[in-house]
Amino acid sequence: MKLILTATVDNLGVAGDIVEVKDGYGRNFLIPRHFAIRWTKGGEKQIDGIKRSRDAREIRGLDHAQEVRSQIEGLSVQLERKAGETGKLFGAITTADLVGAIKKSGGPSLDKRSIEIAKPIKNLGSHTVGVKLHDAVTAHLPVTVVAG
Repeated sequence: MKLILTATVDNLGVAGDIVEVKDGYGRNFLIPRHFAIRWTKGGEKQIDGIKRSRDAREIRGLDHAQEVRSQIEGLSVQLERKAGETGKLFGAITTADLVGAIKKSGGPSLDKRSIEIAKPIKNLGSHTVGVKLHDAVTAHLPVTVVAG
């Protein structure tokens, strides 16, 4: 089965790639989860749009990744969440929350899959989050969670 990836899939490819997979894998996993669409001639036109949006977010090389790392590590990210009397949050901080907070505090647009949280953030206070920018570059971002 020939498919066009709409998202990055480990050990298969990145968004915009045309891949050949077994019918069951494509029909039962990739397509229902919106990781891929069926390949058609019209679908080839969609690839251009996917690649343009990916290029806008993508880190271009090691030097660019190091520039973005210095920019991210210089940020002061603060999130407000409702919490109980003991400081435990009602829910957890997600990677999408962190991407929005980074953008709001003046940082670059990032993909939520590039954020690495060692342990789920479920308490008020200071936490450190990793942001994988390149295979060799990871930024460490201090995040403060306050009661709101």
